[in-house]
Amino acid sequence: MRVSVIIPTHNEAQAIERVLADLPSDITTEVIVVDSNSTDGTPEIAARAGARVIQEPRRGYGRACLTGLAAADSPDVVVFLDGDYSDRPSELPLLLAPIVDGRADITLGSRLHSQQSASALPWHQVFGNRLAATLIRLFYGLSISDLGPFRAGRADVLHALRLEEMTYGWAVEMILKGALAGYRVVEVPVSYHPRIGKSKISGTLKGTIGAAWFILTLIVRYYFRHRTAGTPRPA
Repeated sequence: MRVSVIIPTHNEAQAIERVLADLPSDITTEVIVVDSNSTDGTPEIAARAGARVIQEPRRGYGRACLTGLAAADSPDVVVFLDGDYSDRPSELPLLLAPIVDGRADITLGSRLHSQQSASALPWHQVFGNRLAATLIRLFYGLSISDLGPFRAGRADVLHALRLEEMTYGWAVEMILKGALAGYRVVEVPVSYHPRIGKSKISGTLKGTIGAAWFILTLIVRYYFRHRTAGTPRPA
């Protein structure tokens, strides 16, 4: 199985080397770091550590993930991982197991299954994730607890979903479209730790409010839009 790992970065020089070092080399086919205008040497550090570095000067988390997905070299599974070392790359086998076993098409790493992991998140982020997860359960019938960034998906499924959100909403778009299309979205408990460096979203009031509003309205909007227009069904 070919596994491509995509890591969006912006000024993650303090953490990126540790992230890359902890990825299990025996199951990782390629590592793509998609860098957005870092000024602290992140791309150079990543390249020295063996990652393929792609520059994406246009802003947006979703845009970086989609750029990496488009550049991946014929993977069977694509993994998305933040570059701040808050999730542990060594837990990659936990995410891959349900896909390898044929039980899932998309897996999500949940940071809220243990009190210790949840305590590493700001209270407003925990609240926002639980609220979003509740809305997803009500509207989409999918029982999840978290919208964590550490996730994996079959490459053919990710392409079939035609993901298009460029900013905050990309991570939740994958879940919503996957649920509406009938793909198997499975949550896997993962550990979570305080990030190295300052968060670009939850670390600022503007980022927190913007992300929360965008994600919550997206959950409602996609429900009604795709119930009317239809969403690609699994092959």
